[in-house]
Amino acid sequence: MTLTNLYAFAGVAFAMVITPGPNMAYLISRSICQGRAAGLISLTGVLSGFVVYMLLAALGITALLFAIPLAYDALRLAGAAYLAWLAWNALRPGGVSPFQAKDLPLDSPLRLYGMGLLTNLLNPKIAMLYLSLMPQFIDPAQGDVLGQSIELGMTQILISASVNAAIVFTAGRVAGFLARKPVWARVQRWFMGTVLGFLAVRMALDSRR
Repeated sequence: MTLTNLYAFAGVAFAMVITPGPNMAYLISRSICQGRAAGLISLTGVLSGFVVYMLLAALGITALLFAIPLAYDALRLAGAAYLAWLAWNALRPGGVSPFQAKDLPLDSPLRLYGMGLLTNLLNPKIAMLYLSLMPQFIDPAQGDVLGQSIELGMTQILISASVNAAIVFTAGRVAGFLARKPVWARVQRWFMGTVLGFLAVRMALDSRR
């Protein structure tokens, strides 16, 4: 495929991964509460979710999800409810920031992986990324549409892995800074909660495209 399309898609993928969402919140909380190793295991689950969507989209199966309104709506509302829960935990009286250390039971590697996978699969925006956005960067004239789809998907996964790995490795430092600066901790908590709440409402009200 052309480098122009590849670079353009990479820019879109980067913009999406740095936007606060359930993946980021989950990886931050796990990295702080259980360490970097747990954060990286959780990240493998998140990346596996991307692989699932990439393969489904490349094979055309994801289109079935959007052809059945009830299936799409169920996934959309489940994702919106999860975002709303994260937002409430941040904004409620006595709420905590994803960067605030807290006592949580230590999850097994399998559970960490599964929760990372589930967190990603419950976000229908990822399906929309691969079904409605990615095809715009595919040029049938270049041939091998399946190969182009996988190339774009792997680009998105590589960018997501790099950015999220950086988040996992820096979460502890950010948490330490916020612990020393209570005002900034409150600002960050309200900002994150507001963004997550906005995304939850937008996802709940979003109509099928």
